[in-house]
Amino acid sequence: MANNLSRKEFLLNASKAAIGVAGVASVASLVTSATVQANTKVTPWPWPYKTINPDDARIQAHNLYWNDKDCCAGVFGALQGLLAVSVGDPWTNMPMEVMLFGGGGGAGWGTLCGSLNGAAAFISLVVNKTDAKSLVSELWGWYTQAQLPTTTANDFATSGKYLMHKFDAALPQNISGSPLCHASVTEWCFVAKKKVSDTDRKERCARVAGDCAAKAAELLNQYFDKKFTPSYTDPATVAGCLACHGAAVNNNVMTKMNCDPCHPGDPHANSSSVQTLSKTAVSYELSQNYPNPFNPTTRIRFSLPETAKVNLQIFDIRGLLVKTLVEQQVYNAGAFEVDWNGCDEAGEKVSSGIYFAKMRSGNYMKTIKMNLLK
Repeated sequence: MANNLSRKEFLLNASKAAIGVAGVASVASLVTSATVQANTKVTPWPWPYKTINPDDARIQAHNLYWNDKDCCAGVFGALQGLLAVSVGDPWTNMPMEVMLFGGGGGAGWGTLCGSLNGAAAFISLVVNKTDAKSLVSELWGWYTQAQLPTTTANDFATSGKYLMHKFDAALPQNISGSPLCHASVTEWCFVAKKKVSDTDRKERCARVAGDCAAKAAELLNQYFDKKFTPSYTDPATVAGCLACHGAAVNNNVMTKMNCDPCHPGDPHANSSSVQTLSKTAVSYELSQNYPNPFNPTTRIRFSLPETAKVNLQIFDIRGLLVKTLVEQQVYNAGAFEVDWNGCDEAGEKVSSGIYFAKMRSGNYMKTIKMNLLK
C-alpha cells in the first residue's frame, strides 16, 4: 500500500481503478507469445502479483457486486483493481467486464458459482498452470465445506465496514457441499426461508463474493510467501462413490463434489415398482411388453450389461408424454421389470389405443408399440 495513502483512500482508488478501466487489452497482451508490433509491450504470463490485504479484497468484491458487476466480475475486479493501484501495468489494462458472463452461475444458468469462477480466473493469471490447479482446488474445496456467508462476512456487515449498505444484519449460514451456484443458492434459500429475488439473498451472494475474494487473496499470499500447503480432502461420501465410479473400477465419474445435492438418498436403489429379475445381462435391451394387447396392466422388461442410468417413459399416439416409469435412475447390470397400470401422471386411467414405451440408457434408445384395449 502506498505510504502516503490512508487505507480508505487506497480502497477508494482501487474501486475507481477497477470500475473505471476503459482500455481493453489486445489479444496480443493476453497470450505468452505473439507477433509484437513496434512499441507494443507484452507482459509475459504469469502476470505480476503483490500481496493483497484479504479485508480489502472482501470489501471491494462486496462493493462491485452491488455496482452492477455481480459475483464473477466483482471478485475478479476486486483483486484486479487492488493490483491496478499497487502494481499498475498490466493490471490497469485488464477490464473486469470480461468476467461478466459468470454472474448467476454463468448467464443465470446456475452452474459454477460466479465468485469461484472470478477468483479462479484471477489465480490462473498470476500462477503457473500446475500450481494454479492446486490453489483453485483448495479454494473450491473450502467453499463446499464452509459456513457461508462466513462469520467474518456477517461481522463486516453488522460493524458497517462495507462500502454498500443494502442489508446490514447478520445472515443465516449454510454448507452447500457443492461449488455449483444452483445448489449453493437453493440450499441457502431453504435454510433462510428466502426467495432468490429477495434483497437478503442478493446480500448473501455479495458477502460470499467478498468471502471468495478474501480467501483467494489469502491463498495467493501464502503461495507467494512459500507457505501454502493444500489441506482439502474429498469428503467420505465422494470417496465412497469414487471407490466404484472412479478410475480404479468403472471410471465413469470425475468429481470432487459431495454427491448428495444431485443424488439424494441411495442413487442405486431401484424404484419400488421395478423388480430385479437377474443380476447379469449381455446387452442393453427393451423387450416387448406382455401381455399385449393388455387391459388394464402390462409388464415391461429391460436389461443392462453394466451400471447405467435408465429413463423409461410412456407416450401416446400424438407423441405426448403420458407417464414416466423410470426417471434417470441408476441401475447395476441385470434384467428388470416394471408394470404400467394404464394410468397417467395424475393417476387417471387413459383411454384405449396405441401407446409407446421408450427407453434411453447411455447411447442406447429403443421404442416399443403397445395396445391398450378396454
